[in-house]
Amino acid sequence: MLRPGDVVIVSVQFTDASEMKVRPAVVLSEELGNVVVAGVTSNTSMKGIPISRSEGAIKDSIIKLNYIFTISEVMVQKVVFHLSTPKKRLIYEELTKRLNWLAV
Repeated sequence: MLRPGDVVIVSVQFTDASEMKVRPAVVLSEELGNVVVAGVTSNTSMKGIPISRSEGAIKDSIIKLNYIFTISEVMVQKVVFHLSTPKKRLIYEELTKRLNWLAV
């Protein structure tokens, strides 16, 4: 069972749906086999929330909160590690800021 804060390896389609690629992602939620994830990149010059090797990442990376998508749980290949509570709280705070305009 996947938990919010799991860093996973997933299969996702290219934008043009021509091929699949394997990428890391962070689980934001899971319900009824649908998994909402945020993409992760090793391009540390991108904006987002950093995760480091000392936290369990294979490489220093960035959680891209501007790249959120839903996948089927069967697309999750494996769980790599789990984020700390402070890191999960930071993700929640950043997502809340980004979605705050919906309340206006």
